[in-house]
Amino acid sequence: MKSRAYIIIGISALLLFASCGQQHRAESLTKDFVAENMEDPSAISGKDFTDLGTTRHISDSMITVMRQRGAVGFKKGISYGEKPTGDLYYLRMSYICNGDTLQNTFYFDSELKEVVAFK
Repeated sequence: MKSRAYIIIGISALLLFASCGQQHRAESLTKDFVAENMEDPSAISGKDFTDLGTTRHISDSMITVMRQRGAVGFKKGISYGEKPTGDLYYLRMSYICNGDTLQNTFYFDSELKEVVAFK
């Protein structure tokens, strides 16, 4: 009976560490993307992130629209990789820019290698 409890605790710990790793990776990708593509990245402070989530509800056409529109304060003509297939990860970042509290949602490919779109 004790061995089952240890197995359950071990598996739970592994899942916790794996999810923390994905969260950290997504936050790191987001920070790098913002630093590279924001018009004035030094103007933002107080970055706060939600928990990483997944979605199936983002279509190719929605990705195209998000890529074309971008967001206030970001450069135009940002280059992205290939359009992803399947589920996407997403992460919301809240931050302060010039006294205003703003929020953007960043979408990542299924392997958390790159930002594929944001709004």
